[in-house]
Order: sequence, then C-alpha cells, then structure tokens
Amino acid sequence: MAGRPSDGTPSASGDEAEPSTPSIPDEEWQKFVEDAERGPASAPKEPSARARMVTERLRAQEARGELPPGWRTGPAWQEMNGRATRRRRWWAIVGVPLAVAVAVVAVRPSLIPGDPFGTTSEASDTAAASPLPAETAAPTGAPGAVDPDTPTVARPFAGSPAERWADGEAGIALPAATPVGTLTRAQVEQALRQTRRLLVDANLDAATLRGERPETALDVIEPRQKELLDRLRTALRKPDKAHDPLRMFSRFDPAEVQLAGDVVKTRGRMTFKEGEDASVAVHADYTFVYPLIREGSDEVARTIVRRVLDVEVSDPTRYQVTPGKIVVKRYDQEVGNTACDLYDGYLHPHFDSAEPTGAPPAGPTTDPYDRSKDIPEDRREECGVVSRT
Repeated sequence: MAGRPSDGTPSASGDEAEPSTPSIPDEEWQKFVEDAERGPASAPKEPSARARMVTERLRAQEARGELPPGWRTGPAWQEMNGRATRRRRWWAIVGVPLAVAVAVVAVRPSLIPGDPFGTTSEASDTAAASPLPAETAAPTGAPGAVDPDTPTVARPFAGSPAERWADGEAGIALPAATPVGTLTRAQVEQALRQTRRLLVDANLDAATLRGERPETALDVIEPRQKELLDRLRTALRKPDKAHDPLRMFSRFDPAEVQLAGDVVKTRGRMTFKEGEDASVAVHADYTFVYPLIREGSDEVARTIVRRVLDVEVSDPTRYQVTPGKIVVKRYDQEVGNTACDLYDGYLHPHFDSAEPTGAPPAGPTTDPYDRSKDIPEDRREECGVVSRT
C-alpha cells in the first residue's frame, strides 16, 4: 500500500533515501485531504506521477530563470511576427502612396488615360443637355454645332440645339409688365397673356397639332378683325394655297405621323413697347421644334417652325376695341423640313427611310435654328433646303 510520498528526510532505517517522485506542497495535500473527507463527489483525483514530475521540473526551471518559451513567444510565433512586421513595412512604402492615388482618381477620374469609367462623356452629356437661360435679346448668330447624334424615341432631340431648349409652354416666358402710355400695368399684362394664349394654342396644343380647330387662338383675336378671322376659318375648313392654315397654326396629319413623346421644344422672346393709337405693341418671335415618328417605325424626324407675331392692344376708353382681345398686325412663319408645294393644311416631315413627297426644294439653304435674323420677305413663300434638323 502506497504511503505519503517522501518529503526528502532520512528514512527510519537511517539510510539516505533514494530520490522518489516529487513531493506535493503541504497546501495542495491539505486541500486534497479536506476534499476527500467531504465525499467522493467532490474529492479530486490525486495528481499522477507524470503530472508531479512536470510540475517539479517547471518549478526548478523557474528557480533557475529557464522558463520554456510560451506558444505566443516561441520561435514559430517570432517568425510569424517577423513576417507581419515586414508586411507592415511594405504597406507603409507601397500602400500609402497607392491609397493617395486612389483618392485622387476618385476625385478626378478623368486623369486615368482613356477614361475607363466613362465619366468624361457622362459629364459632357450632362453639360450638353443642361437647359439654356431664357432668350432676352436677339442672338448674334446661329447656335453652334452639336454632336451629330441620331435622334431616338427616348432622345428625340439628340443631335439638335433644341435639346437644351425649354419644354413647350415653359419656353414662352412673359416679360414683367409696366404701364405703357394710357394703359395700366394690368392692361399691358393682359395683352401679354393673350398673346401667349394664341401662341400656345396655335403651336403647342395637342388638339391643334393633330388637326383640330384651335378655338382658343381664334377666340383671343379681336372680333372686329373680321377679314382675318374669315380667312383663318376658311383655311382650317378648306385649305388651299391661298388659304393655308400653316401660316398661323402648326398641324400634322395624324394618319401620317405623330409626336415622338409629348415634348415640343421652344425658344424665343416676347417684348412690348408703346404703339400707335394709344396702344401697346407686343412682338413675339419663337421657334418650335417637333419630333415625329411614323406608324410602325422608330425613326425620328424633326420639323422646325419659326413664328413672328406682332399684335396691338389699344386703350378701350379711347378707341372702339373689345376689351381683352388682341389685334393681329403681322404673322410670318419659316418652316424647316416639310414637303414643298403641298397645301392640304398639314406639315409633312421628310424621313430618311422614305421617299420624299411634294416638289423638290427650290430655295436657298438655311439653318432653321438660326434666330439671329428676321424672316426675309423674299423667303416667306419659298421652300428651301435646311442645313440641319
């Protein structure tokens, strides 16, 4: 039966005891005895001889200052730590400049040769499509050339200066009204608004564009202009060369074409000054661009119509005029891309994929987007060639 391990004192026989298994400290032995007295459930197992030898060897190494290296401080870990240090040094040399370069490219991607992200072209497209400020004076020349993009149903104004023009009625902005002669500011403002109503109904209203009667436009005209109203009504009812509704109204045959989308581009200006006979004279000069497609085709053609309109409103307290109505003094038009010598009351745009209709153009080549010149009298009846649409 095994007894308590020797504590290294001489044996009872007086002989020097041979070295045996390492002794257990008194504190641990006392704890072992107390746990055993409490019962088998809590009694710890006596350390094995192997465990006692390892414990004693570790204590001896600790006393000599020879602790073995731990798993985090041994040669393998030191080697790994060295590699990590070298990686950190490499990142400091290469990574930091690389990060700076990435940040610079993020701010200015166009610095990369070839612009692989396409940001330059996107920025150019955005700048090209940004709306122009309102026209407040006559332009000094025709609009500059634009990229010759092919118009599509999604972008019907691509490749046209009109892509930057205002949409529809937004392009007919009224100047701030002021009193003129004996007319009050309110009377001048009403004259401006009635002129705008005529322009909108004659050139932008969807019903008018598909050939219906422009009742609003006819209604704002002074009823005492009986000759003008009769001529316009005859032209709408039975158009011919002498009675052409296109001189005042923009109309397309719905059986032939329809708008590509619901936007008509508009650009121009309206001014006013004191006129004769105690009146305010209103001058309107606007160009309308219509994108059109044919049934069963996605090819887009554009017709450009410029209209110049002069109207007057006299003081109703001094002249026999109808309050709220305008007197039309002049109405001129210049049309680009429509069939020549057809007088059926409709504009007929030419499509590249279709055979031309009507007579061939005989007039000079003009730029329909050029708003810098007045409409010459010798071109009002001519059908010329357009340099672009």
